[in-house]
Amino acid sequence: MKLSLPVTAFVAMIALAADSPDAAQRMPDRGTALRAAADALGMVRWSDIGNGATVLPGIDVINTMEFTGTARVEDADEAFTAGYHVALGYNPPALRVEITRTGTGAGNPPRHAIQTVRENFAWDESEIGAGLVPGHGIATPAPAALKARLLQLWTLPYGVVKAALAAGTKTTVSTDSGATVVTFPLSGQLAGITVKATLDANNFVMKVETRPDDPALVSLAAEVEYFNYADRGEVPTDIKSPGRIIRRQRGRTVLELDVETWEANNPYLVFPVPPNVKTAK
Repeated sequence: MKLSLPVTAFVAMIALAADSPDAAQRMPDRGTALRAAADALGMVRWSDIGNGATVLPGIDVINTMEFTGTARVEDADEAFTAGYHVALGYNPPALRVEITRTGTGAGNPPRHAIQTVRENFAWDESEIGAGLVPGHGIATPAPAALKARLLQLWTLPYGVVKAALAAGTKTTVSTDSGATVVTFPLSGQLAGITVKATLDANNFVMKVETRPDDPALVSLAAEVEYFNYADRGEVPTDIKSPGRIIRRQRGRTVLELDVETWEANNPYLVFPVPPNVKTAK
């Protein structure tokens, strides 16, 4: 899925709508709303240097992130509490979710799952980096999970802003009970899915709803809510992240995550695709 924007393109699209009088007449709502959301999250560093018609562009500072927390997970009609560790990147689009459940008896065995996706590939890892070096872990292709895992990436607050910008004029802005609502289609592997993002009074993304056009993809219809934004980095960066995440599918809560740490200062993270995953049919 190719939704990543070059830094200059990301900033130019916001600045064009927000700062140019002519552009503001063409798309004031979209430009204003997306810049407000980006500013609330701390996604962009704007420059005050320049004079006249020369103004240096801002910089999109969001690429790689890593966060941890404790989650209540419901999977295959089974609910359990587990440690939750997420690593992600937007260039290229990639996500790794590590779920660790500690067993509490014969009827509640330990569980460790690592679910990974990068661009057009999805796979499960027995350990991080599995399948890259012979004899070190097992990488199991999981092509059926590709869309669902990519959707987790692009429905995070930062992914919403990036994807809404990438959708260009297909992105629309409206209001619902006084709240700003941003609606846009996804593309690439997620083409045919529409995202509806609702912003709160402080322009934070508070709810994201996804709606697939194809009834066969009903499992991708979801609702995610975000609460308690704050700077949670070990080193403060002014990037705001949610402290609680709730994901629902078809009305059923499948994840309740209480965030403990959120590293947004572009930690070093890589997502190489194992050879057997690349060649899997």
